[in-house]
Amino acid sequence: MENTKPTEISVQSAVADSASTSVLGTSPKLKTYTPSERNWYLIGLAGQNVTYNVIGAALSYYLQFTLLIPAMAVSIIMALARVWDAFNDPMMGTIVDRTRSKWGKCRPYLMVIPIPIFIITVLCFVNFGFYGQGVVSDGLIVFWAALTYVLWGMIYTVGDIPLWGVTSLMTESEKDKTKLLSLARIAAGIGGGITLLAIQPLALALGDIFTNTVTDGNAALGEQYGFIVSAVIFGFIGCITFVPLGFKVKERINTNKEKYSLADNFKIALKNKPFRQIIFSGILSSMKMLISLAAMPLVTYYFSSKNPILALVYLAMLGGGMFLGQFICQAFTPALISRFSTKKLYNWSNIIGAIPFALIFVCYLAAPSSLTDPFWLIICFILFSVAGGTNGITSVLQSTMIANAVDYEEYKNYRRPDAVFFSGQSFVTKLQSGIATIMSGIAYTIVGFSDSRVAELNSYINAGGTPSQVGEYASFMMILFLIVSILPAISSLLAVIPTWKYSLDDDEHHRIIGILKKRRELNLEQRPENYDETACHDEITGEVITKEELEKQIQISRENNKLVLAEEKKLKLEQKAAAKAAKSKGKEEKFFFLENDDSDKKKKNKK
Repeated sequence: MENTKPTEISVQSAVADSASTSVLGTSPKLKTYTPSERNWYLIGLAGQNVTYNVIGAALSYYLQFTLLIPAMAVSIIMALARVWDAFNDPMMGTIVDRTRSKWGKCRPYLMVIPIPIFIITVLCFVNFGFYGQGVVSDGLIVFWAALTYVLWGMIYTVGDIPLWGVTSLMTESEKDKTKLLSLARIAAGIGGGITLLAIQPLALALGDIFTNTVTDGNAALGEQYGFIVSAVIFGFIGCITFVPLGFKVKERINTNKEKYSLADNFKIALKNKPFRQIIFSGILSSMKMLISLAAMPLVTYYFSSKNPILALVYLAMLGGGMFLGQFICQAFTPALISRFSTKKLYNWSNIIGAIPFALIFVCYLAAPSSLTDPFWLIICFILFSVAGGTNGITSVLQSTMIANAVDYEEYKNYRRPDAVFFSGQSFVTKLQSGIATIMSGIAYTIVGFSDSRVAELNSYINAGGTPSQVGEYASFMMILFLIVSILPAISSLLAVIPTWKYSLDDDEHHRIIGILKKRRELNLEQRPENYDETACHDEITGEVITKEELEKQIQISRENNKLVLAEEKKLKLEQKAAAKAAKSKGKEEKFFFLENDDSDKKKKNKK
């Protein structure tokens, strides 16, 4: 056992050096991004999400409620494309992780992809005149919709995987990574939220203009033109804000020289338990995606009756409430992580989030035709805000937990599959969308809210009718509220099943960061030759040791980690106490001077 002492010392110093950067100031400064890089990244991410919601929120509405493609056909097209695209993500992740260039492994794709995404986004809405009546015309519309949507998903993936993967390459700092991912979720929400709130009102307003000036009173054709022009406008905004990102950010963490095949990467992902748990949790939360899919039809048919001004007002009020809650909670998530464990925060945010979702449907049952009244609008605003807040927390934590799983993989097996693991996040998002689309299609089909009935409802609204006040369309209104409330509530509860016993706790991750930092300082980032994954290894050098020696190392490492964390906590408390004392002293001095000033005034008054 004498030969284990140097190793024990190295493990102690690994953790101590990692955590003492802020406390003792003895470690070399961690490499991290500049404020300028951070800002360009966030601007680019916001732009990418502007483009995403042109398709994610507006296209399904456009196909089903404007072009009048049957609901089940739209659902099948989108679901199959999304499922294919979801499995396409790990392929792209493998390509990115195998990329070696002077710009890094993620940046080359970010430099070239924004313009192709813009072009295919517009083509999804342009049907080249396939608007006539008849079976052939209907078939061409469906074929073009399917073709362009599949192509859009594949091209979008080329940008999405490296966009999220580059975050773990921009910094060595765990704290900076969490901050960046939190801000990234906010930026994504802002970009996507702007599109969700504004594209439909703009399309309806432009549709009215085209109906009166171009289409000779043909409201359906005018609305089609309105959506095409709106897609061009928002797609262009997304493109020009996305373009600079690849040229402005920098990759700072060197990747391992080994290259893995797609099959290898699938095995790596499935063996990584923390990654597996968060991915399965994301899949079970799929029905939360119904909110963005059903937001436009809900506002269009229940709240605004296709009035573009009212649509903007209600989307801003209800969607704005959800985004407000989401942004506030996303901004405070890093602070919450410092106070609560990641596992508890993720699980309880999902559980608590189910409550406001369910209460939205209760409100509809209580006042099925009166939710536009001020009282009910305020209640709905509050419920959507709370639901958005819990979603905001879980979205940040999902990205953080995936990034932590990358660290865990590097610690265990000396490989860092950033792009592959973040392709898992994209995989989940697209699979969620596919599952949610199928669920909405089934729901709409059950109540007959499709093709000819939608055309009938549109004609009723164009004649001045208000569907929320008519019993004939009550089943349509009910299904819209069910989709945005009960199904997301169920999904929120299902999401905690895989993560209830989440395997990577915060203390262990903090310890792992210390080990990885020490390896980088000693240039031991590549695993040794003849590395045996079934054996026990020294945590720093990777050399084979006995199981007892490894357990002793880990125990020493954990004890040192606890000591350093306690030292950090003690220092923070001392700093807070000092700041409070200084503030209190300042108030006392101010009161003393005010008291003397008052006594001087009294003396003068007596004189």
